[in-house]
Amino acid sequence: MSQQTSEYPVGKGRAYYFFALFFLVSTIDYLDRMVVTALFPFMKAELGVSDTQLALLVSAIFWSVMVFSVPIAFLLDRWSRTKGVGLFTIAWSICCATIGFLKTFPAIFSMRLTMGIGESAYSTGCTALVSAYFPERLRARMNGILTASVPVGAVIGTLAGGIIAEMLGWRSAFGIVAIPALIIGLLFFTLKDYKSVDLTKTVAAGVDAGKKVKMKVGDIAKEIFSKPSLVMNFMGFVGNVFVTTALMTWLPTYFYKLMDKPNMETAAMQTAGIFLLAVVGAPIGGIVTDAIRKRVKRARMIVPAATSAIAAALLLIAFLLPPGTPQYAVLLGMGFFAPWFYGGAATVTQDVVHAGLRSTSYGVANVVQNLLGASLGPIFVGVISDRINLITALQLLPIFMLFGGVMFFIGSFFYLRDKENVERVTVEFV
Repeated sequence: MSQQTSEYPVGKGRAYYFFALFFLVSTIDYLDRMVVTALFPFMKAELGVSDTQLALLVSAIFWSVMVFSVPIAFLLDRWSRTKGVGLFTIAWSICCATIGFLKTFPAIFSMRLTMGIGESAYSTGCTALVSAYFPERLRARMNGILTASVPVGAVIGTLAGGIIAEMLGWRSAFGIVAIPALIIGLLFFTLKDYKSVDLTKTVAAGVDAGKKVKMKVGDIAKEIFSKPSLVMNFMGFVGNVFVTTALMTWLPTYFYKLMDKPNMETAAMQTAGIFLLAVVGAPIGGIVTDAIRKRVKRARMIVPAATSAIAAALLLIAFLLPPGTPQYAVLLGMGFFAPWFYGGAATVTQDVVHAGLRSTSYGVANVVQNLLGASLGPIFVGVISDRINLITALQLLPIFMLFGGVMFFIGSFFYLRDKENVERVTVEFV
């Protein structure tokens, strides 16, 4: 067992054990979310649903995450991040397995909504634990590495869905991919958590100047929504997640439709190639952000701004090109740069808020990005596809990613001031 150090409050070994579980639960989350995208052609044939309805099955989870992230995050901040993540992960695995037994679209849609409640906990609780387990100099790096779990999970889910559907039928896929979440959920009960931090603030002026008082509901809201860097950071998330979720949802279908002899397994592998580049790009984004931050203190927002613009340009070029090798090569480049934003952006949600509200802050980020980003991206493409065609819908996506970059850039001018004004609190582990 690693000894406790000043940089690693619970010891370096425990910190990286936690991080491995965080990476795994995030991977499995996106595996279970996105497996459905590889099943679209099979579900459409059996259930007789439209592209828009299929997109709703992806958006359903994001809507639930949007609604439940903040209350669940607040619960975790006040109770236990580790136990909460474990319980909710077990719950979503059960919901995922249940979908395979359902016979109608409304029933499947309802269970996807319920599944999303379980998935609302892990990212908020674990993001707060990254800030507690790791030294500040490594936080963007760790969050950047963590981002690689999203494409890994999406790729595995897409590949697994395509393979299982071809071999055993599309219903079997939901039960098989649910098993890992159950196991990881149990392992979260082995982690150490930190004590719930008292929600107090220091009075700045008046007769009680310097005195600590309990934060009220208005103080909690102000802690998050009065900080321009954090609000702009949320909007940066929106633009990027809108695009990446839409692409994860619809690229398998795009490649499937291009084939002379359609095969979802092949289409899934083509999509996987693009998102596997994010496995490399995401950690590099975090590492670069931490390195640049040594000289540019606003790097946690500047790097996301620049790389969002780069990814948007590559995406635009790709869908202006005809299908073929050049287009696919540019999409690979986009897949490399698209996740660079996350390492810095996720860390900002922790940098500029009270330590007792770290889960809550990321919970709000979840709500905003799911409300305006992840839940709308797949539907936007589905609706445009139904009314015009799929390629037109995909050609419009770079606008939203560029919007995200602009939001990060504007927020960067407020970041240092907002960070400086945060109440200083030391966390203690139990």
